Amino acid sequence: MDAYNELLDSTITHLQDLKRRGVRYIPTSPELLRAVSAPAGESKSFGSKPSERSGAEHSQRLSSAPPLAAAAVVKAVASRTPSEPIVISTAQGKPEAIQQLRERALVCQKCPNLAGSRKNVVFGVGSIDAELMFVGEAPGADEDIEGEPFVGRAGQLLTKIIETMGLTRAQVYIANILKCRPDMPGQSYGNRAPSPEEMERCLPYLHAQIDLIKPKAIVALGGTSVDGLFGKVPGVGISRQRGKWREYRGIPVMPTYHPSYLLRPNPGNIKRECWEDMLQVMERLSMAINEKQRGYFLKSQ
Repeated sequence: MDAYNELLDSTITHLQDLKRRGVRYIPTSPELLRAVSAPAGESKSFGSKPSERSGAEHSQRLSSAPPLAAAAVVKAVASRTPSEPIVISTAQGKPEAIQQLRERALVCQKCPNLAGSRKNVVFGVGSIDAELMFVGEAPGADEDIEGEPFVGRAGQLLTKIIETMGLTRAQVYIANILKCRPDMPGQSYGNRAPSPEEMERCLPYLHAQIDLIKPKAIVALGGTSVDGLFGKVPGVGISRQRGKWREYRGIPVMPTYHPSYLLRPNPGNIKRECWEDMLQVMERLSMAINEKQRGYFLKSQ
């Protein structure tokens, strides 16, 4: 299935790049439309049944055929309708522009349910001249109280990762796609993932932050964050997306695990995988990497 997965990933990336460039229609053919409309279990569009082929022949046909999930991918990408962009003038300077954007976010009522339940709008924190930006999905209970992103247990681990990279929280910029904690009607505790619609309504604030800060690299923390930026792709989780550079608004993006995922009991090798992603980020930013950093979060630890 490696050939199939590679082809699917390439299709997803290509469609998302086309959408970011403003392409709304993709030329196709009746054969392709019939292929992508076929149920996942059918393979007659590509010749004989898999059981009648040799393994090598099946792999070759699969790698050259349009992925059966392409219809779902097209639907997922096309269904994302961006909210009205927020344009902030920098004529008075970047600090003033960021403050103006913050003030707009603090009184935002785009999601009445979130505005009615939040304690604070969690705008973002860090250097507005940062080369590196971290983007999470949404504030949790601790963040809602403090009004600052990543201050709970997951935030403490993120701080440790940043410091191990040789940086401080004050040198990077940390934000979420959603600036308000997702509401939990009828519950006094717990968190839920933000909905695609909530993230879509809030994305203009993040876009304005990115455009004003102009980081040289972005780290997308967790699958929900990646889905919020690039669109949800059925069956493609963070474990298949992490470690592979992508591009968003002209800026390189490294998807990786959310810090809360690393806090699970018996996390296995995912801490090391996350750190390998950070090493790629450091190399991209031409940061010096010592042997201790290269060996951090090894299995033996």
